[in-house]
This record gives sequence, C-alpha cells and structure tokens, in this order.
Amino acid sequence: MARFRLISCFLLVVASFLPTQASLLSPLDDGQLETKGYYKYDDRPLDVGQHETKGYYKYDIISPRADEVANYRLPNNTEPVHYDVELTTNVHTGERAFVGVVSININVIEDTRTIVLHARQTTSTKATIRDTESATSTDIPLTIDYNSTLEFLSLTPEDNSVNFLAGTKWQLTIEYNGTLRADMGGFYLSSYTDANNEVHYLATTQFESTNARHAFPCYDEPAKRATFTITINHSPTYNAISNMPVNAERSSEGVTAFDTTPIMSTYLLAFIISDFEYTEGSFHGLPQRVYSRKGSTGQQQWALWSGLLLESSLANYFDVPFKLPKLYQAAIPDFSAGAMENWGLATYREQYMLWTKEGSTVNAKTNIANIIGHEYAHMWFGDLVSIQWWTYLWLKEGFATIFSYESDDIAYPEWNIYQIFHVSDYNSALINDAAETATPMTHYVQTPSEISGRYNTFSYAKPASVLYMFKNAWTDPVFRLGLHKYLTDNEFQSCDEWDLFDSLQQAADELNYNLPTTVANIFSSWSQQAGYPLLTVERNYEDGSFTIKQERYSNDKSTTNSKNWYVPINYAVASNPDFRDTSASFYLLNEPTLKVANDLSSNDWLILNKQSTGYYRILYDERNLELIADGLIRHTHKIHPRNRAQLLHDTYRFVATERLSQGTLLNLLVYLKNEDQYAPWSIANSIFATYDQYLRGDANYNEFQLFVINLVEDFFDKIGVNEVPGEHYLNNYLRVVLISLACQVGSEKCYVQSNNKLKQGLRDGIKIEPTLQNQIYCNGLRQTEDALYNDVLNLLLNSTIASNRVFYISALGCSQTKSQLSSFIEASIDTNNILLESERTSILSSAYSRGEVGLTASLEFLELNWEEYGKLGTGSSKPLDTAIRGIASYVVSESQRTRLNALVETVSGSELVNADLDTRVEAAINANFEWLNLHRDPLLNWIIDYQKEEEGNNGGGDGSGALTASITTIVCALMLALNKLF
Repeated sequence: MARFRLISCFLLVVASFLPTQASLLSPLDDGQLETKGYYKYDDRPLDVGQHETKGYYKYDIISPRADEVANYRLPNNTEPVHYDVELTTNVHTGERAFVGVVSININVIEDTRTIVLHARQTTSTKATIRDTESATSTDIPLTIDYNSTLEFLSLTPEDNSVNFLAGTKWQLTIEYNGTLRADMGGFYLSSYTDANNEVHYLATTQFESTNARHAFPCYDEPAKRATFTITINHSPTYNAISNMPVNAERSSEGVTAFDTTPIMSTYLLAFIISDFEYTEGSFHGLPQRVYSRKGSTGQQQWALWSGLLLESSLANYFDVPFKLPKLYQAAIPDFSAGAMENWGLATYREQYMLWTKEGSTVNAKTNIANIIGHEYAHMWFGDLVSIQWWTYLWLKEGFATIFSYESDDIAYPEWNIYQIFHVSDYNSALINDAAETATPMTHYVQTPSEISGRYNTFSYAKPASVLYMFKNAWTDPVFRLGLHKYLTDNEFQSCDEWDLFDSLQQAADELNYNLPTTVANIFSSWSQQAGYPLLTVERNYEDGSFTIKQERYSNDKSTTNSKNWYVPINYAVASNPDFRDTSASFYLLNEPTLKVANDLSSNDWLILNKQSTGYYRILYDERNLELIADGLIRHTHKIHPRNRAQLLHDTYRFVATERLSQGTLLNLLVYLKNEDQYAPWSIANSIFATYDQYLRGDANYNEFQLFVINLVEDFFDKIGVNEVPGEHYLNNYLRVVLISLACQVGSEKCYVQSNNKLKQGLRDGIKIEPTLQNQIYCNGLRQTEDALYNDVLNLLLNSTIASNRVFYISALGCSQTKSQLSSFIEASIDTNNILLESERTSILSSAYSRGEVGLTASLEFLELNWEEYGKLGTGSSKPLDTAIRGIASYVVSESQRTRLNALVETVSGSELVNADLDTRVEAAINANFEWLNLHRDPLLNWIIDYQKEEEGNNGGGDGSGALTASITTIVCALMLALNKLF
C-alpha cells in the first residue's frame, strides 16, 4: 500500500512555511503514504508515517479473560478455495445498509467440528454448509458464535452427527447484512459535491490489512489465498468496477458480474460502485483506465500515461508480465490511505491521481508517478507473490517503495529521481532507525492494531534502502535475476524472507557472482536486527592504509552496542574520483574491525560508499574531512552529488551528537557557493533552517545571515524565481529550496524578486507557476507595502474555498512587519469573518513560527486577548494552551522567555489551558536553551572568524570570496538586532 506521504520532499524544502520544532530533520508520522511526509532534522527520531491503511477499528470489542492468552491467528484446520460474493447496495441514494451472500468452497485439512473465519460488523442471518462431494448432500444448518475480540465467526453444525473430516470438501454459504462504514475502512460510503453543489455518493473499499472481513465473512489472512467471483447489484444509473473485467454474459441492467480472479489474498480484493467517468488507453496489449468523479476526465491523462509507462517498465525489469487482463486506477474523494494496491484496481486519494499542467505543481506530478510506481510494483510484490504473514510486511512494502523510484528512473530518466529518494526515504530511514525504539524489518505482530502499527519506516523506507544497497552491491544483473526467480518460482503463493534469499542466492550462483558468505547470512543481518552500522574510518597517513570499525549507530554516542552487520563497502579517492561502479569491493564480515591495506596518498581524500547507496553512516577522521572539504571547494563536481549531500547530512548528525565540532560542518558547508544540485542544497537548507530558528533571537544573528547569503545568493540569482522551459527537471525542486533559504536569511535579491513576481501575479495578471506559488506568496510578503499585504489579507477573508484560505493563512504569516502581522492575527477573533475554527487557530502558528517579529506580535496579542482567543475552542480543544506551547518551542532569548513566562502565570488556573502548561512550556524552552548553550558559541564564533579571514584575504574589498551584502540587507539585519535588544 502506499504511504501517506507521497514523496513529500517538496514539503521538506518549504520548511519555512510550516511551524516546526527547532532541530534538524526528522520524518513525521502523519499516517503513511503512503506519506512520506515532511520531515525536519531532529535529534529526536520520529516515525515517518507510512500508514497506507486506515488501520484497525474497534467495534464492541471485549477483552479476553485474564487467564487466557488470545491467539488472533485463524486455526489451520480448514482453508478457502473459492469465494462467490454477491452484494446488493443502494448507495446512489446515500443509503449505508447493504445485503450480502458469500459462498465459500472449503477444503478440510484436519478433523474438526467447527469452521472458523473472520467477520467484522456483519450480522449473519443464516449460515449453511453442503458436502460438495456427495450428490445427495443437502444444506446443513449451522449455529453461529462470534468472538468480538478475535473477530472470529465460528460455525458448527446443528446436527451433532456431522463432522468435518480431513480431506473432505464443503461449500459454506452465509447470508448477512452489513453497513457501509463512515471511517474510510472496509466497505465504506464516500461522496463528492459537483459544480452545481449536488452530492454524489459512492461505495468503495479499503481492505488492507484486516478489513475485507467487514465486507463479507472470510479467511482474512494474507496466506489464505483463494479465487473470487464478485457480483454487485446496484442502481442502473451507476457502474461497478472490480479487480477483474466485467463478465458480460452474467451481467445485466443493474447487475454487474465479474470474471473470476486468480488465486489471491482477501485484502487485495476491491470493488467500487459509483457514477465515475474514465479515460482509457492500452500499451503492449494491456488495457488501462483511470476513473474519477464526473467532470474530472481532463485531469486523468498524467495518471493514465504514467500508468502505461510504469507497468511496462516494471514488467520489463522483472521479466514477468502483469498477470491480469486489465489494470484500472481510481481516484477516491475521501481515502484514508495514500493509495492501495488492489490487484488490477489500484485506488488513490484524489490529490495523488488528478493533475493538470496549468494548475498543478511539478512536485505533484512527480509524486503521482512515484505513487503509481509504488502501487504497480505491488502488483508483483504483494499481489502476484504475497506474504506469509504481516511479520514480513517489508517484503512487499520495501520492494514497492524502492521500485516506485526505480520505475520512475526507467520511465523518466531525466528526472534524476534518486536524488529525491536520497533526501526523503533514505535519510528518513537513517534518522528513525537510530532510535532505541527501532524494530527490525522482520518483526512478529498478531493483533489488528499491531499489524496496523507496522506501516512505518521499518516496513517502507528502511527495507527500500537496504534493497537499494544490495541492488548496487551485488550488481543490477544479479539483483534483477534474483527477483525474476522469486516472482516466477513463487507466483500465486505466499512467501517469507527466506524464499527471497534463496532466489537471490540462485541468481548469484548462476551468474558466478562471488559472495563472501551466503545471501541469507548477509541479508538477515539487516532484516532481523534493528538499527544500522556507524563505520568509523581512521587513516594511517604513513603507509596509506585505513581501518574501518563498525558499531550500531546511536544518537547517544556513549551507548555501546556489539551488533555487527555484513557491510558491503567500496570507495573513491581524490586521485581516482570514479563514483560509477557501486558494486561492493569488499565486505566488513559481521566483525567489528577491518584493516584495508592500500597505498593512498596522504594528500588524497577518501570517500566510502559511492553514490551513498550503502545504508550506514560514516565517521571520518578530522584530517580526511579537511581533505574532503578542500576537494569540495576545488573540484566540487568530482564528488558525486549524493555523496555531497550525505557528507553534509552525516556531519550534521555527528555535530548534533557531539562526535564532531561545528567548525567541521561549517568548513564543509563553505563549498556550497559551487553547488548546483538539488540533494545537497536540500540537506543544506534543512541545516540552515534549523540554525536560523535557534539564532534568530541572537544579537549576532546578522553574522549568520551574511554567511548564508554569501553561500546562496549568487546561485539563487542565477536560477531566479521564474521557471525556464527545457531546464533540468530537478531545477524545479532546487528553485524552491533556494528561494526558501535566500529569503529566510534576508537576501535583498530574494525579497525584491519575490515581491515583484507577487505584484505581477496579483496586479498584472501574470500567472505564478503552481510550483512556486507557496514560495512567492510567502516571500513576496516578507517585506512589502501595506497595500499588497492587505490585498492578500482580503483574499483570505473573502475566499469561499477552504484550501485557498489555508494557503493564504500560511503566506500572510511570513510578513516581517509588525503592524501587518497584528492586523492578520486580529482576524483570528473577528467573529464577523468567514473563517472556520481550525483556520482561526492556525493563524498564530503561521506568524510565530516565521521569525521573531511574528513571535513578538503573537505574544502581544495573547497578552491582551487570551480569554477571547481561548474561547475559540470547541469540545475538548484548547487553542490557547496549544498556542502557548507552540510559542514556547520557538523561544530562544531571555526577553522572550521572560515575556512568555509572565503570560503563562497570567493564564494558569484558567479552564482554557491544561494544568501542566507551565511544565510543558518550561521543558520546551529549556530544550532550546540547552541547544544554544552547546552550539551557539562554536557556531557564531567560527562564522565571525571565517568572515574576518575572508575579508582579510580580499583586502576588505568586494571580491568573490568576501562575505558581502547589500546596504539594505545590512540595515535590515541591524534593525532586527535592535528589535531583539528592545
């Protein structure tokens, strides 16, 4: 299933638009994808959400007795062979009730009196069973018992003489009633409103991982594969689609019957009853369609085109054709998961499917293709070959994640998509997997809630990174052949990781690819233990050798861990900077230390892990880091861009965990004046955004501003604020990063260009490219005249479209003019405007998260209006408490601390805040001051010394090496410093 994310690396680069905690990038779990979600560097690893499934819903659940251990696994005494499912629905009227009949052909494996299967929220009205091997068999009534904790439907013959003997075959029939759910799980009710304000209803499905049992009683486990024949009774004004094509002979007006599926898992079944419209196409004889709400066919073409290309790319890569006769995609108006890989009928959230060149962003275009690649990869990994149990969820989600990138790379090689992989999935995995709470990829779960909890980093991003490592380490031909064998040898079956290891081993043997030990030994060291290695590299500059030591990486450097991995290693050196061959040159063989004999020149830099394909961090000695920094400055492009990005990422983490000094990182960052690639700038932007948040209250903040302006402004000026036809694809991402960073640190060029572009858009009707709208509105308002600011404020207050209001709120908070922000903030308590509660209570965070001016304006507002603001909350919400705690996370000066503490003292005891507000505020502020106490002086002292040295080297002139800025920028910076003092 897709994570909730979609590739939200775009959100990563627009960090300046989001309220964030001060720290350096950690993926946030917003319910995955399949987000990947926005992530911010953070010393506290957070789970990157990837709940592609709505998850488990408890309905009238009872707990097991204290003396019993609940077993949620079905007994293995019977197994399903085939299902006939007939459903009757009047969803066209919005009615939630439906009627179902399911007949299941069953084989008995062991003698039993009772047949047990799953059910959820269905009312069984009648259950009978028939012996299919007896010509005279009649229907035998069954008594029904239901365990709501285990969701077991137990069926026992009323006739005590009837037993189910091993080897016999039976047909079970259950007539039942159900209700379309309203929580986007199982068989559920959805709707959309058309241009004429008319509501259209539809019924759709989301069965992963334990929700098929809601639509019909079944054996709802992934290994309990069977064939399915679906029949839907519905309004003749509606259409029905499912995994298989419509069976015309069995269908009639108001009755849609489908061909029988191949043997498959229950959670991959899908059906949609709607008035959707579609666009269709065919490639290599496989018909494909995209379905979505009426009136949206003009937005379906990109998804259809990508579907055609990506299916072909994957089929060719695996050398395994798609096994079903058709492949449809559907955009669902309200869909809890990001997307879902139902075999032959993939479903998506609308925003992950519909796209137009005129109105949609470039990152949305990439995301749509990436998510389609993810769901289509599942058609092989998860659908054709399913998993034995949810313990091995990574065996399908890891493959789907990495092949979402690989399929895009095949179909759209000009995208350079692996730079996006690097700054999103790869680095999010490294961050989350460093936590002590990290779990192995292979991790046993049993209950529905435990299963739902596995849709996270350790089933998506980490296994994708590990698979990518071995794809490179073992060479693509070995990896590719291994996957072909896995898919062909196990098609229509359920597997565990050892089946995969066996197939990869066969491929290595067949291609005579020598490995130091078995695939199973190597791979299981990564799949069956949490974490990843920290490789510490120490060079002997006398004899040219180097030593590699491994230990589990931890954010706490004092933590000792004896875990070892089989680590594939390769390297490049300054005298031979060839990063092309990413195969393993040698291995660190499940041992703590390895000495590599070599004759490296003492003046050569050494970089391990070509193209950063290995899943680990590398800590070099200080001298080697100095050589790398010098190499980056002198010959930037001799080092691969993903290695450049990872050097920055690793070094930041080592600074944050006190393994390296701030000076080491800053010395590396100096090379950025020569950088022109997205991945390194994306990482650098995240680092600088973190520093900016902590330093914006400092008297020497302007020194930091000038340092960053010098690094970014020249290239920002080159790439500009306008898209260029025919430019490199990733320039669209890079431009967003550079606008965000340059304006954040006060570049006058950025302010002027963004403001001019915003004026042209609002007053001259010159369209602002969709990809740049967030940046241009925000940064165009940072320093602007009141008239333009009020124009946007009026757009907010007069907009009838909720998504537009959210956009304007985010942009208006970017202003660095106190009077403008005050009028904006006042709108939160103006009862005469049209804003909703959620919009009113988001205004403050939009302001206080953007800078000291907004934080001060927010404090002043609450000092005068805290009671009125607090009363905006309804139900259990307490917006005043939320706002004060949010402000606390941005307090970085003593004056701010004093003022906020006074506000807390004023509101304490009020029912508008929680009793623990003061302790929460104190903890947040203390965390910020702890960071400042540790990092502030080394950071600013290095910058000040560096700038003095640069000015001296250039004679105080305006040479290219000098850290200069426009007079306007300097004045602005000084004014900010004065504001901080007073």
